[in-house]
Order: sequence, then C-alpha cells, then structure tokens
Amino acid sequence: MEENQPAGSLSWRLSSHPITLLFFLGFRISSLLVYLFGMLFIHNFVLIFIITILLLAADFYYLKNIAGRRLVGLRWWNEVDPQTGDSHWVFESSDPSTKVINATDSRFFWIALYSQPLLWIGLAIVAIFSFELIWLTLVVIALSLTVTNTLAFSRCDKFGHASNLAGSALNTGGLARNVAGGMIGRFFSR
Repeated sequence: MEENQPAGSLSWRLSSHPITLLFFLGFRISSLLVYLFGMLFIHNFVLIFIITILLLAADFYYLKNIAGRRLVGLRWWNEVDPQTGDSHWVFESSDPSTKVINATDSRFFWIALYSQPLLWIGLAIVAIFSFELIWLTLVVIALSLTVTNTLAFSRCDKFGHASNLAGSALNTGGLARNVAGGMIGRFFSR
C-alpha cells in the first residue's frame, strides 16, 4: 500500500518522523475539538478556557521547538538586546545538503500551519454573530498564538530559501565562480 502512494501524499505512514507528526497534528486538532465540544456539551467556560489554553500553549511550544525543526528543518526565536531593549526575530533553517525534508512531512506541516488560523477566524466570526463575546476572548488568544507561529515559520521558510539560494550560489561556486572567472578572464585577456 505504501509503495503505491506518491511522495508527498497525505498519509502519516510515509512520514520520516511519524511520532512527531502525530503529536503535532494531535496538539493542533485537540485545542479546536475541546473548544467546539466544550462549547456545545459542557457549557463550563472556565474549564474549557483553561484546558484550551493549556493545549494551545503545548501546541505553540511543540510546533516552535520540536515539530518545525524535525518536520521541515525550520526554527525561530525572538532575542531582546539587553542594552536597548529592542527585540528581533532569529530564523534558522537546516542545510539542505545535510537534511532532506520529507515531502509528506512538509505537506502536513504547511497545511496544518495555515489551516488552523483560518479555523479560529471562522470560530471568531461565529462567536461574534452568536453574541458569545466571552468565548471571543479565548478565540483571540488562540488566534494570537497560531498566527504568531504561522507568520514566524513563513518568514523562516522565506529567509531559509533565500539564504540557501545565496549559499548554494556562493559555496558551490556556480554563480560566484562564473562571475569572478568571467571578470578575471576579461581583465587578463586584454
């Protein structure tokens, strides 16, 4: 069965890190399910709020520090300069020559990363139109955590591709060697 599925299929069996992938998806889904089923069946705002916040915090931590690094080779963090108090984001991507990213892991990662904020936006709209404004506070917290991770990993991927392109051009000597060789060749041929 696994041999018939193309690379990048959405089957967790094709994952290079199936346990990491299952925990990643479990944290992503569990906070939404607790919010939805708690709102429908339990009706205890404090209990649902606490459980959902704990699951969102676990999802944020696991995605930022473990799943992002193992599934797509990306990490990010925020550093604060102690002298000025200015903060800046630091992005890190794995070297493509040493770590090959599994297409299945990558697809699951990016689909789950972009779909969860969209689902929370939908739940925010439902909370607003059903006049459940107290539930909106939980949705706003969920949105801030999920959007932060989404933006950070998107920027990390963008900067990772740019640095990998520049690094491959300079390190393999392709572009840099051709430009330098052409300039030196023209200089000495005259």
